[in-house]
Amino acid sequence: MLSGVLLLDKPAGLSSNGALQRVRRLTGAEKAGHVGSLDPLATGMLPICFGEATKIAGELAGGRKRYRFAIALGTATDTGDREGAVIERAPLPSLDADSLARVLARFRGQQLQVPPMYSALKRGGQPLYRLARAGVTVERSPRQIEIDQLEAVAVDPAALELEALCSKGTYIRVLAADIAQALGTCGHVSSLRRLSVAPFEDAPMHTLEAIEELCRIGRVPPLIAADRALPNLPAVTVTGAAATSLAHGQAVASPEPQLAGRVRLYDPWGRFLGLGEAAGGAVRPRRMFLVAEGA
Repeated sequence: MLSGVLLLDKPAGLSSNGALQRVRRLTGAEKAGHVGSLDPLATGMLPICFGEATKIAGELAGGRKRYRFAIALGTATDTGDREGAVIERAPLPSLDADSLARVLARFRGQQLQVPPMYSALKRGGQPLYRLARAGVTVERSPRQIEIDQLEAVAVDPAALELEALCSKGTYIRVLAADIAQALGTCGHVSSLRRLSVAPFEDAPMHTLEAIEELCRIGRVPPLIAADRALPNLPAVTVTGAAATSLAHGQAVASPEPQLAGRVRLYDPWGRFLGLGEAAGGAVRPRRMFLVAEGA
C-alpha cells in the first residue's frame, strides 16, 4: 500500500477533489486525501496523503501557505474570481508606490476575515457555494487569520500582482476584494497560484503529466515520508518493548521525562511509529501507524 505525501502541482481547470481522483486512478491507491482545497482556477501545491500518511493530514492543514495572485481592478464578481459574473464596476485607482505600500501594510498581521459565500464551508449540511448558486446569502461569522507577508510583485494601472504568506483559513479572494476596496475601487482574483505549504517550502512539485508518465512505466511517484511533514514536533525514540505497548494503545515511560505535548515516535531502528502525547513523564499513543514509516 502506498504511504507518504505527494506534492502535486495542480493544474488550472480542475477541482482539488478532481485532481485527487485522477492521482488515485493513476496510482491505484486505496486510501488518499488532499490537504487544503484549491479553487479550479488555481494552480500550485496540493499535498496528497496516501495510506497511513492520511493520519497526519490535519497537521499539514494547519501550516502556513504562500500564494502569488493577481487582482483585476475595477470589476467585482459574485464569486470573487474571474469565473464569476460581474456585479460591480468602479473607476480605476491612481496607484503610486507609497499609497500602495500603506494599504498593503494594513493587511499584515492578525485580523478577522468573513468567509465568502462561494466556499466549501457548510451551513445545515449544505456547502455555502450551493446556497450561493441558488441565490441564497447567509450570515457568516468572521474568522481569525494572520497575514505574515504581503508584497507587491508587479503593478499595472488595471491590475496588481501580489505575494502573500498566510495562515490556515485565509481566503485569497476575500483578501483581494478587501485590498481593492481599500484602494478606492473594486476587484477580483484573475489568477492564483499556491507556491508552497509548510513545511514543504523548498520541496519540488510534480505535475499530473509527470505522474502519468511514471505510472505508465510502472514506477511509483516520489513520495515524502509522513514524519517529514512534522519537523516542529520533538522526536522521541522508544525501546522495542515500548513500541509494542504503544501499538496496543498503552502509555509508556518517556525517555525524555521533561517533554510535554505532541511528539513524533520512533523505534530503536529509526522507523516512524506515529504521534504521541507526552505529559508527566509518560508518552501516550495519539495517532499510531499500522505500517512503520521513515526507515
